[in-house]
Amino acid sequence: MSAAIILAGGRSARMGQDKRRLRLWGAHGPTLLAHTVALVATVCAEVIVVLPDPEEWPDLPVRLVPDVYPGAGPLGGLASGLAALVADRALLLACDMPLIQPDLLRAMLALPLDGDALVPQRLAVQGEPPHAQDGEPLLAVYRKTCLPAITACLAADERRMGAALGRLAVRSLPPAWWIRFDADGRSFLNLNRPEDLARAAQMIDATQPATF
Repeated sequence: MSAAIILAGGRSARMGQDKRRLRLWGAHGPTLLAHTVALVATVCAEVIVVLPDPEEWPDLPVRLVPDVYPGAGPLGGLASGLAALVADRALLLACDMPLIQPDLLRAMLALPLDGDALVPQRLAVQGEPPHAQDGEPLLAVYRKTCLPAITACLAADERRMGAALGRLAVRSLPPAWWIRFDADGRSFLNLNRPEDLARAAQMIDATQPATF
């Protein structure tokens, strides 16, 4: 069974507002979180949203899971989602990625996974040195086998996704693989700051449907 875990923490400190409630497709369009849920539901049979305030989202037609590691960031959300997961593995997505391409999600789910995780690698930026953790861990596939290593990190007060990946058997997906499904890498754009929001607004096609 195909599955996905959507992280919807809601703090949005750098954005200055709750990113989950942004309406990038007009005042009468869906919230960013509702848009992400609708898109992912076209790809996955099991969809879990991890968030601190499930009671605030009664209309989301998916399973809402409270974050059992509040303040631990995406790593805590991933642990909460994996613990609640029925399927053996799941896509992990952050809800603040408005340009995710469904074809990329389907292709990632179709890949065999002998280890613990599938993590796309970022495109190299000219003039910048490579880094060991230049992956996209917030748009990746994780098996439930990751859970012991992740909870061990959290128990040690280690909240970095890179630290958890260092304990796992990770298969990297180079850009040469994923650009066949997302030539511009739009799927990896996340909204952390107001300038990211402005960039996303420019990239969204006015004719693009807001739900899928």
